[in-house]
Amino acid sequence: MEKTKLTKKEKYWILYDVGNSAFVLLIATILPIYFNYLASLAHISEVDYLAYWGYASSLTTMIVAIIGPVLGSIVDTKGYKKPIFTISMMIGVLGCAALSIPKSWIVFLAIFVIAKVGYSASLIFYDSMLTDITTPQRMDMVSSQGYAWGYIGSCIPFIISLLCVLFYENIGISFSVAMTLALFINALWWFIVTIPLLKTYEQTHYVEKPAHPFQESFSRLFHTLKNIKKHKKILYFLIAFFFYIDGVYTIIDMATAYGSALGLDTQGLLLALLLTQVVAFPFALLFGYLSKKIDTAKLLQFCILAYTCIALFAIQLDKQWEFWLLAIFVGMFQGAIQALSRSYFAKIIPPEKSGEYFGIFDICGKGASFVGTALVGFLAQLTGHMNIGIGAISIMFIIGLYMFKKIA
Repeated sequence: MEKTKLTKKEKYWILYDVGNSAFVLLIATILPIYFNYLASLAHISEVDYLAYWGYASSLTTMIVAIIGPVLGSIVDTKGYKKPIFTISMMIGVLGCAALSIPKSWIVFLAIFVIAKVGYSASLIFYDSMLTDITTPQRMDMVSSQGYAWGYIGSCIPFIISLLCVLFYENIGISFSVAMTLALFINALWWFIVTIPLLKTYEQTHYVEKPAHPFQESFSRLFHTLKNIKKHKKILYFLIAFFFYIDGVYTIIDMATAYGSALGLDTQGLLLALLLTQVVAFPFALLFGYLSKKIDTAKLLQFCILAYTCIALFAIQLDKQWEFWLLAIFVGMFQGAIQALSRSYFAKIIPPEKSGEYFGIFDICGKGASFVGTALVGFLAQLTGHMNIGIGAISIMFIIGLYMFKKIA
């Protein structure tokens, strides 16, 4: 019988999900509201505010899409993964803290892009560590545990930050000071819970260090991209992943901005998204358990279909209780679709090239979400209705499901 108890390496790897998820939750909730505050001071309209936030997210993911595969190939070299992961993580942490400095919405967006690039790059190397810290048989379970504990663990700094932001007047501080506290709390949390992983991680799958590691990395990457069409299972999965995860990350990035632009109550929006985190915890664990009894491919198809329905439901959303219902539905499938996609991919790629392949994976994942965020922003400005842009995301899920069925 397979042991379900986590090893020390698995626990410390999972802790990074707990750390970086705090930044993700901050981006999805408090940061769009703060950016809306800065934009309103510059007399930016609600529709333009939503569009600019979407464009900044798109720029971030485009940058990561360009540098991700190259860095991913480099970290497959023996001894390179941990230091490059550390640098990326610190860019994200310091960028998170630095977001408290600017008073201009343009400067704020610039720092946001830098911080999110650091965060997104660190995830490429972190995800590729999965092949080093556990076995293929345990990957679904460990990956699901990572997302589950990430969701519930990130609630700790988020609740503290939320109290600062919502009740800053009662505490006797300004809104700007409250935001500074929130950003520093999340940055510190992210850094502290990463320390155990930095102390214990060992790269067990790698390519030997060549005479010219950087040139060799480009050569390996070019060879992989040239020959990936021969690996049909990997190729079709990446195409499917590109489309369906695009919709997932667009919903994550734009949820609070969307609700805020619709004029829904700010406190209600934040509490609803906190509910998403709480709901996501048991459901991520549930899907990790189900992966032992049901084929991972079938579970992923079910999650994609569920997200298609979520996007269609969002078209008519205009009431607070509907946003709460949407938050529950997203929480049920968000962790599952991310965790199972990560572990499914880790099982079908060569482990010694995990960094390289996860760099490509990131193009089709967070790197691809520029399509969704840009689409929402463009259609919102073109039609003057945010609902149309959000509803168009359902097309991404339909295409993703169709491509996934080719390998399932």
